[in-house]
Parts: sequence; C-alpha cells; structure tokens
Amino acid sequence: MSCAPPRRAAFIAAARRGLVVLSILVALGPASALAVDPQSCRAVRLADIGWTDTTATTALFGHLVHELGYQPAITVLSLPVTYASLKNRDLDIFLGNWMPSQEADRRPYVADHSVDVVGANLEGAKYTLAVPDYTFDAGLKDFADINRFAAPLKQTIYGIEPGNDGNRLILKLIQENRFGLGDFKLVESSEQGMLAEVERAVRFKQPIVFLAWAPHPMNMRFSLRYLTGGDDTFGPNYGGAAIYTNTRAGYVEACPNVGRLLKNFKLTVDGLSELEARILDDHESPDDAAAGWIKKHPDWVAPWLEGVTHFDGAPARDLLAQHAGTKPVAAFEAWVTSHKIPVGDAVTRAVDYVKHHGMGVFDGLSTVVRASTDAVQALLTGVPAPFLIAAIALAALWLRRSWPLALFVAAALLFIVNQGYWAATLETLTLVLVAAFVSTALGVPLGIVAARRPAFYAVMRPVLDLMQTLPTFVYLTPTLVLFGLGVVPGLISTVIFALPAPIRLTHLGISSVPTALIEAGDAFGATRLQRLVKVELPSAAPTIIAGITQCIMLSLSMVVIAALVGAGGLGVPVVRALNTVQVGMGFEAGLAIVLLAIILDRMTRPAEHGDNQ
Repeated sequence: MSCAPPRRAAFIAAARRGLVVLSILVALGPASALAVDPQSCRAVRLADIGWTDTTATTALFGHLVHELGYQPAITVLSLPVTYASLKNRDLDIFLGNWMPSQEADRRPYVADHSVDVVGANLEGAKYTLAVPDYTFDAGLKDFADINRFAAPLKQTIYGIEPGNDGNRLILKLIQENRFGLGDFKLVESSEQGMLAEVERAVRFKQPIVFLAWAPHPMNMRFSLRYLTGGDDTFGPNYGGAAIYTNTRAGYVEACPNVGRLLKNFKLTVDGLSELEARILDDHESPDDAAAGWIKKHPDWVAPWLEGVTHFDGAPARDLLAQHAGTKPVAAFEAWVTSHKIPVGDAVTRAVDYVKHHGMGVFDGLSTVVRASTDAVQALLTGVPAPFLIAAIALAALWLRRSWPLALFVAAALLFIVNQGYWAATLETLTLVLVAAFVSTALGVPLGIVAARRPAFYAVMRPVLDLMQTLPTFVYLTPTLVLFGLGVVPGLISTVIFALPAPIRLTHLGISSVPTALIEAGDAFGATRLQRLVKVELPSAAPTIIAGITQCIMLSLSMVVIAALVGAGGLGVPVVRALNTVQVGMGFEAGLAIVLLAIILDRMTRPAEHGDNQ
C-alpha cells in the first residue's frame, strides 16, 4: 500500500477546502461573496441642507445603513458648507445635489476631484418660481408678468434660507433688473417660513410669488402653478432637475458595500413626496417616517439591497425583512417613550387653535407693528446719510458731553456706509429702537407693580426665568405661524427676549430706594403717585436706565435670529455669509453690528461718576 507524497497530500487537502468554501458561497448567494467594508467605514457621515426632500432622503438612507449595522450621523449644513466639508473629508455623503441649479456650487469640487458624483437618485424634479392658482388666473403666468403685479405683490418675492442657490438666482434677476425686477426685494427665511407666508396669502387670496419645487407636499397642500419664462435662469421644463448623490473623493472605492447601496438607491417623485408628507403633514420624526415608509414599500426597497450585505457580511435583504423599522432600545427606554407626555402635540394644537380662532387679532396687531416699524424706518431713511450721521454724533455729544465719543460715532457710521451696510444698519436700528421702546413701555410699569406687590413678583419670576432661558429659536416658531414672515415675528420675538431686563432692574431699583427717603416723602404728605414720581423713580433712575440699556443690547443680539424670519437688517448678510462660507462678508457685517452695539451702549448706559467718555 503506497502513500501519496506529502506535497501531493497537502495540495489535495487544500483543494478540498477550497471546494467546500466555494460550495458555501454558492449556497449563500452572490451577496456573501462581496467584500465586507473595513471598520473605518462603519461611521457614515451624511449631510442634510435642511430642505424637506433632502431631510427625508437622508433620513431614509441613514435608516437603511443603520439597519445594516453601520453608524450613521446626519449633520445639518448649508449647501456651500456641505461641499467644503466633503472636500475636507469631514463628511462622506450628500444626497441632495439638485442639478442644474446647483451646478455653480458643485463645479469647482468636481473639477479638482475632491467630490465624486455617484449618479442620480431621483429624476423628474422641478424647481422655479410659482404662484397660487388664483394669481395665475389673474394673469401672472410668466416671469415677464411679475413686474405688472408689483403693487399687489408689494414688490416682494419669497425665497428660502439665505445663501441658497435658488435665492441667488432670484437676487441675480433683481441685480440685473431682468424682467423689470430691479425694484423688487427678496425675503429670505427658510423653507417652512416661506410656506407659512404662502399659507397666509392663500387664506386671504392675496397674490404671492415664491420658490417652489417638486417633489414636495406643497404641490398637494396648495393649488399652485409654476411660471413660464424662467428657462434661462432656472433651466427648461420649469427648472426641470435631477437630484444626484455626491460623496467625498474615493468613498465608493474605500467603502464598496455602502457604495453599492448608493448606486442602487433610486427614488421616484411620488415616493419622495409621500415620505415628505409624513414629516410635514403627519409631524413624524424623519427617522420614524423613514421606518414607516420602508415597511409600507418593501418592493421599492428590495432593488436597493441587490448585492448589499450587513456590515458583518450577513445578507441585507434577510436582515431587513426581520428588523426593518425597529431600533434596539432598552426595555426601560422603550416603556418610557411609549408613554410620552404629549407636550409638543399640546402646544401644536394650541397654536393651531389660536391661529384659526384669533387670526383677526393677530392680523390687527401685525398691522400696527408693521406700520410702526415702517414709520420709524421711513423717518431714518428719509434723512440723507450725512445729516443723519451728524445728528447721531451730536446726540452722543449732548448725552455724554464727550467729543471723543462724538467723533467715534461719526467715524463708525461713516465706516458702515463705506462698507455698503448703511441700509441694513437702518433696518436693524429700526428693529432695535421699536423693540426697546415696547419693552420699556411694558417693562418699567410691570417692574413698579412687582416692587409694590411681592406676591405678583413671586408669580412673575418663573415666567421671566423662562423668557430669558428658553432658546430664542423657540420663539420664532409660534410667532412665524401666527404673524407670517417679515419684521413682525422678529420684533415680537425680540420683545419677549428683551422684556425681562427692564422688569427685573426696575423692580430692583424701586425695591432698593432707601427707607429714609420714602419716610421723608411721607412726612411731607406726598401721595403714593407723588412719592413714586418725585422720590422713588429719581432714586431708582440709574438702575432703571441700566435695565433699558441692557434691553437695547439684548434687542440688538436678536438681529441675526430675526433675519431668519425675514426681518432684514444686518443679520441677513451674516446668515448669508455663514451659508455660503464667505469669510469677508461675515466679518464686514459682524463688524458693523459690533460698531452699532458700541454706539448704542455708550450713548444709553447710565452715567458714572467722573465718566467723560
């Protein structure tokens, strides 16, 4: 009996092992033969530019990769910041590249090979200006018709967030006076801010021109018509567009499993509109909406998973069939979440109720506030810049008795004019002056009452704490819904934020009046009103003035926040610079805000002993 040589035996054994492995791979299917992504690919960093379609698409893809065992992280950024982050390799994937409108944003990054274009994830989209159907029927059907409706439109076009590509296209039309739009203005806020204004216009059958696109639930929510004539600006076929998937350079090759999913990931206009409606109309979180959408449309999801595996190599389709729409959470967390206290739902219902039953009151208040701000702004803009600068400098000299301060005020304002921010500064100054006046008119009397009625102040104190500590962005949501876009929600949010300062410091000043002064007033037979006017207020004046000064500075600090709801002013170039990564513009506008803050502070702060500045 002969034995095979050792080398031959080893070869035969290796061949048998290879046949066994090959048989297993064939039995498991082609997916298991794919290479598993390296550990460095487990964290999947996605960009969301804040549009509902991009939010929905990103949430859907993020939910899928989460179910595949990856660790998605979604960051909300502006479009230019997104591309800069892809180039710097701080992000991996961007699923919201609208073309051709974003061609100028994408081109330099594709040219220098820092961003890869994987392919279109949706075709058949559109993106251009639109109007409600009643405005269309009235004759506003084309870009060339907009100027004929200038008066009813109040020479205004509504866009979305500052720095957005669509906004830039509109601004270019205005700057070049195309279609006679040179005297129009663009109100920049956000997608939802714009839609809130559209809703108000539709309710009162008022004409409005705004940015619109599909897919989006707005096409089902409103009866709108897209304008013709914008082919040279937004592209043919009503801004016909495709949405592309972009990645940082080399990502698909470095992470082939996620790359395969990206190549397979294709949506339809109707499918994405349905997903967006779950977020906007049903108020579901993006992740919950994505989970529900996947459960409802497994036949649409199946092609995306062809050739894709779980991070550990398991077949993707089998895993998602078992776990799609679920998230592993602890039992305690699941129980607490399932018994959620409906705080948000209650607030939403309350705001909706107030909106539908008190709209007349809010419209009246809005009219008064808008008229007040328009009057102040007309007064400021009606004075030529040299005379207004001289008047402010002389006011500083009269108030502070300081020539250096007067010269500084004149130089600072001349610098603002030189930088091209004079009009924006006057808008900001209008907002600050009106907000400070309203806050003072309300705050000082409330502070006096609080000082006289300790029980009243005890009730008011937690309310003031809430007003000062609640994030300022929270104020914008209900005021935007109730008052629409413009200076009104910005002003009301500013008043809410600044009001506690005069109340608290007036209360402090009146409460700190020396007892001897009060007793002296009583001894001379002063009435309560006389004692207040001739004793308490003069004694508390420095503290009350400090509260007013603080109120003015707090109002100024809201300038950027107010710009997010279309209030205008110096906040607009700041937000635009942030969204477009324009360092120079951001520094210029920021410096103008600082100079204005210094001027207001030096002119209104309480006089100090020996203060000559």
